[in-house]
Amino acid sequence: MTVSLVKGQKGDLTKNNPNLTNVIIGMGWGNRNSSLDVDFSAFLLAPNSKVTKDEDLIFYGNPTNPGNSISVISNRQTYSGITDQAQVSVSLRNIPSQYDRISFALTIYDGEKRGQDFSQVDDTYIRIIDPTSGSEIIRFNIGKSFSVETAIVVGELYRYNGEWKFNAIGSGYSGGLAALCSSYGIEVKEQPSNNSTDISSESGTPAPTPVPPTPKPPVNLSKIELKKRGDVINLEKGSGSLGEILVNLNWNQKKQKGFFGNKRVDLDLGCLFELKDGSKSVIQALGNRFGSLNRSPYISLDGDDRTGTVVGGENLRINGHHISEIKRVLVFAFIYEGVTNWSEADGVVTITQKGGPDIVVRMDEHNNRKGMCAIAMIRNVKDQTFSIERLVEYFSGHQELDRAYGWGMRWTTGSK
Repeated sequence: MTVSLVKGQKGDLTKNNPNLTNVIIGMGWGNRNSSLDVDFSAFLLAPNSKVTKDEDLIFYGNPTNPGNSISVISNRQTYSGITDQAQVSVSLRNIPSQYDRISFALTIYDGEKRGQDFSQVDDTYIRIIDPTSGSEIIRFNIGKSFSVETAIVVGELYRYNGEWKFNAIGSGYSGGLAALCSSYGIEVKEQPSNNSTDISSESGTPAPTPVPPTPKPPVNLSKIELKKRGDVINLEKGSGSLGEILVNLNWNQKKQKGFFGNKRVDLDLGCLFELKDGSKSVIQALGNRFGSLNRSPYISLDGDDRTGTVVGGENLRINGHHISEIKRVLVFAFIYEGVTNWSEADGVVTITQKGGPDIVVRMDEHNNRKGMCAIAMIRNVKDQTFSIERLVEYFSGHQELDRAYGWGMRWTTGSK
């Protein structure tokens, strides 16, 4: 009897089937666009939700791992009257102990370049099959909840208390296979000369085998870090509106030593915004321009931490219910008082969304000669979601920042 799961549900595999040692993971989909190319991939993940080496990514270019415990099936079989479009064999008892989960994903090849996304894909599903009996154990029908995404983390097999379970995830992301690889600790390098893709681990060498911690519930890509300038990811678009998007700035609150004694750095969060009607302005504590969440511009600043001691840092809030009225938002930070020492401040911005992973941008590239940092650009994507682009670029002040990103505003000296 098949157990049907919905997004977020978990199902037991080996606990209810103690003799189950091998499974077939089958995936299927329907394309409304015949030129659209959907690829299947699987990631063997350590307890830190990262791969330990390149071969932990199983896809068309690497169809099996070194121990052959997981392999892409080229000669696909028919089970319960259905021949899946992609199948992978998993030997549960032979998965090495350093791995505690296997993540299964679908991606659209060159989706961004071709203007293709999962809104053009129907009837996507994943199912788990007992190859001995040919019966379907678990099925997850993903449905049509995607719009501009080019990658889907469909689900995960994971160990819990010595048993294997399945987690129905169904989370969409932009950036295709490269973005997923980056989130799992694999660097993808494009080779323009022959249109091939070189996939390698960040370290270049296999990581030491981690010691598995006490079993815990699966991690659902709760954080994705944008590590390089120009990295872009879309906020996840569910069945409803985006809701409220929280942009939090936090930093090191240690006192800085100076000639006149110890003093905390006053790091301020703000943004430039441009609406669809052409209006532009700034939101920041300087000049008491705190904005509004429930009326135009639908962006607000919580307040100003003048002491630098508030543990939660400073927050910008964006009303995603009014996405159709917002064109772009440039998030910045500047040091209003204190030593201009970004390396000591160690700032980090976390963008929190409803039902999706946190997006993290660390201000780990420093220019201590300039007091303002452009952190991230938030852009409207087809009135469906926002894209987040990492910037981390430093400027001497508001006017220089304005010129660099073409806001075209007039600036006067302000205070708070």
